[in-house]
Amino acid sequence: MLNYYYKDSIQSFLEKTTEEVIGEIILANQFDSTLAQNKSWEIQISILREAFWNFEGTLFFEFSIPRMGKRVDVLAIIQGVVFVIEFKVGEQNYYRSNLEQVWDYALDLKNFHEPSHKAFLVPVLVATEAKYSSGEVLTTSHKDNLSLPIKVNKGEFRAVICRTIEFFGYAQILHPDRFAKGRYYPTPTIVEAALTLYQSHTVDEITRSDAEAKNLTKTTSVISKIIATAKLEKRKIICFVTGVPGAGKTLVGLKVATSHLDEINGNASVYLSGNGPLVAILQEALARDKIKNEKANGIKLTKGKAKASVKTFVQNIHHYRDAYLVDPNPPYDHVAIFDEAQRAWNRDQTVKFMRQKKGQHNFEYSEPEFLISCLDRHKDWAVVVCLVGGGQEINTGEAGISEWLAAIKNRFSYWDVFISPNLTDSEYSASDIISELQLRTNVSLDSELHLGVSMRSFRAENLSLFVKHVLDMNQEKAIEAYLKLKDKYPIVLTRNLKKAKEWLKQKARGSERYGIVVSSQAQRLKPFAIDVKSPMNPVYWFLNDKEDVRSSFYLEDVATEFHVQGLELDWACITWDGDLRYSKDGWKTFSFVGSKWQNILKEDRKKYLINAYRVLLTRARQGMVLVIPEGNPADHTRNPDYYDPTFKYLKSLGIPVI
Repeated sequence: MLNYYYKDSIQSFLEKTTEEVIGEIILANQFDSTLAQNKSWEIQISILREAFWNFEGTLFFEFSIPRMGKRVDVLAIIQGVVFVIEFKVGEQNYYRSNLEQVWDYALDLKNFHEPSHKAFLVPVLVATEAKYSSGEVLTTSHKDNLSLPIKVNKGEFRAVICRTIEFFGYAQILHPDRFAKGRYYPTPTIVEAALTLYQSHTVDEITRSDAEAKNLTKTTSVISKIIATAKLEKRKIICFVTGVPGAGKTLVGLKVATSHLDEINGNASVYLSGNGPLVAILQEALARDKIKNEKANGIKLTKGKAKASVKTFVQNIHHYRDAYLVDPNPPYDHVAIFDEAQRAWNRDQTVKFMRQKKGQHNFEYSEPEFLISCLDRHKDWAVVVCLVGGGQEINTGEAGISEWLAAIKNRFSYWDVFISPNLTDSEYSASDIISELQLRTNVSLDSELHLGVSMRSFRAENLSLFVKHVLDMNQEKAIEAYLKLKDKYPIVLTRNLKKAKEWLKQKARGSERYGIVVSSQAQRLKPFAIDVKSPMNPVYWFLNDKEDVRSSFYLEDVATEFHVQGLELDWACITWDGDLRYSKDGWKTFSFVGSKWQNILKEDRKKYLINAYRVLLTRARQGMVLVIPEGNPADHTRNPDYYDPTFKYLKSLGIPVI
């Protein structure tokens, strides 16, 4: 259910004085307004009177868009058409940022507000003093009854209203109360969720509350109970949360961290991630938001000070590890949440790193063993929460979850263990060690510790299942899964990168983010100006706007699995290379060394490469285009035989070709 500061029939609104309308708005807003805001409302009301006379319908002032933390200036329902109106009083230009703002409002309603799903939505930017604009009503290829944003000045506003109603003459009549009280169930990006959590310690208003999303709340609740039990009974507990890609594991970790910040009573918790780009992006987004909010309050805050304050909220696991290499005392926190725990290093990789980079020649721990040992320094109680993605180990030395379980079995068998039953699934490679662990310590299974529904794509919750079947080469099940998602989640196939870029730009609306992602082993895409070795900054790529050449929007810099894991785009272009090739005997894996492709022989490296494509194929929230180059017979490194079988396989699943 959404809220607003004023609601009335158009007829009643026209009969009231300007002072009465503003008075009701201020009253609903608990008298929180300025002289400038009141003057803006006064001008808006005057324009609306001229535009709406003789119309029947309902209008709302300051209609809330919780996921964006904003309010629409005016929302009007006339003859079944919903006008989402943003006023820029005194403005002489139609700025792109303002057009995107009102478009984003309408998109949010279209995507997440149930009564808006089938309604005709028309975003309108009113730049009151701007020059004449045609105010033409245009729809898009999405065919979802959301028009392109219309830009008008105050004088032509009424004409645009009339023209739009005529255009949508067959619109279904909407009941205003049902519209306002309709279900609103958004799925925020991880950056949006982190910003909201940091500001208010809750994401209840901006996250879904439908039955399929309940598991997120239940999982958080189970973890909170485990923490309370550990403290009360002076126990040491480690719990493992599993989930499909995009299910909300990081969100669970951030929610637990923010709900256990009770420093006075020793309940402090810390969220840790070994995903460097994710940590950098979240810290930068939080710092930018903090600077913006302080500026609005008249306070100047430097980037350095802003970042220092947010680093206690999100930390890099390697910095945490290095701090307790030097400090022998127990950590400040009793609760440590390790995100993407499957990416922790095994003993060989950790020992090698410590000896070569840190001068620790007597170090003999795996990364999980050392991290648990830090929390084990507490004499009373401690909790370790491991957030685990199945089949997402993507780099050398990443041990998977079995290394954590082995650490408990071999060194910390007095710790109690709570695990998701799904940890025994094949992609976690942990069933044997779990059986051994059950003979040594107290192991409890709890199904609430598994997140089985992807929340990343609000259009296709079973995208991860489709990708799993594709990479498992289970053609029949892949086709079945594709048929279930294709109407809501567009996937297209092409051999032309230029066409793929055009498709992305056509599909993305408002500020929806799009970009090109490739495997880190895709070294023969250089003829398409894609160089995976070229340095890029993931912070700029993910956070900066369309005017910045370093942003994903420019479609020049590309991101690899290492940059995008744990993050998301709205629309993605996955450009395939000859590193992963379809064959009837299974995927053939290659790395490019010197001037030629070489077979990957080690099983763990084969797994990393397939997992890299799993990460890439599950990044997009709304849809994706797959580019399989045609190759070049004159280039021995880009032989068409390296690409054609993969293209034919994906096409056989029913994916349309553009």
